[in-house]
Amino acid sequence: MKIKALDVKAGDRIIAYCNNKMQVCKVKSISSTEQPNITLSVFTSEHYRGCLVSSVVRFRSDALVDLAS
Repeated sequence: MKIKALDVKAGDRIIAYCNNKMQVCKVKSISSTEQPNITLSVFTSEHYRGCLVSSVVRFRSDALVDLAS
């Protein structure tokens, strides 16, 4: 299912291009919603020394984002 990037909330699982590959990411927080972009801090499924890896992804505010089931 696709939703607008502005409608993404913390805790949502999205499919995004992160760390040079498309993968499922869990939204940790919304860092910025400045027009015309939205910046999300996300967890990937990768681990480093027992901790989840956190990354940043950016979307245009009018972009459609895939929700993972």
